[in-house]
Amino acid sequence: MTQRPAVARISRIAHRAASTGAANRMVPEETPIALSYGGTTHAVMMASPADFEDFALGFSITEGIVGSPEEIDVIDVQDLGAGIDIQIRLKDTANRRFEARRRRLAGPVGCGLCGIESIEEAMRSVDDVDASRLTLTAQDIVQSVQMLSKVQLLHSQTGAVHAAGFYVPGEGIVLVREDVGRHNALDKLAGALSKAGIKGSTGAVVVTSRVSVEMVQKTASIGAPLILAVSAPTALAIRTAESAGMTLVALVRGEDFDIFTHPDRVVFGAEKHVA
Repeated sequence: MTQRPAVARISRIAHRAASTGAANRMVPEETPIALSYGGTTHAVMMASPADFEDFALGFSITEGIVGSPEEIDVIDVQDLGAGIDIQIRLKDTANRRFEARRRRLAGPVGCGLCGIESIEEAMRSVDDVDASRLTLTAQDIVQSVQMLSKVQLLHSQTGAVHAAGFYVPGEGIVLVREDVGRHNALDKLAGALSKAGIKGSTGAVVVTSRVSVEMVQKTASIGAPLILAVSAPTALAIRTAESAGMTLVALVRGEDFDIFTHPDRVVFGAEKHVA
């Protein structure tokens, strides 16, 4: 398919304290993207028109549809003009498992959470990440957010997209994905990590948004033991991270941050990182 631009140049009237006048500005594109399995649409997201395969793979992993890229046979990205349809064909075992899940969920009214079709699915248990012995220093946490801001290319143009990055101690931000939707950015990161063969247990997920329960669920699916966020978490996100053994650090602003769960993974001395 032809690559779609992720940003657009628009003209607007800019009012400032000293003047008012016409000027151009770069704004992010937003496109409906359907995620379809076996020819049937499972979810439609408003998302940035980029990193489609990462999105399809990451969404499939974080929503528990597949456990690895090997369970996906084909990802076919189709541009329909009004939007993008990502057709995903699962291999036999994964397809049978997904079809059984689809039949089980047939009937309930959708609650609008990323293709989730019941309250039970929305409140699903998350993977336990407690086995990871990885620790971060306070400086790691501060640096991770600083490093992420420097590689947010879409945000630097528009000031209007979220980012999800993966921070590895000693290496920095090794992967980043951006999107108008915070969940989409994290799904795209999950897909990119899986394709690159990078284990979630080796680092921390860093996000520019608030931390909802879905962000914790998706981070647990990646296998990351820490999630670091610029904004605040919800109470349910905190309870879910606590239950999963995940360290949740939020409100990372300059040198300041708050640790909400499992503070033992954050060290304030010269201790070494252990993956």
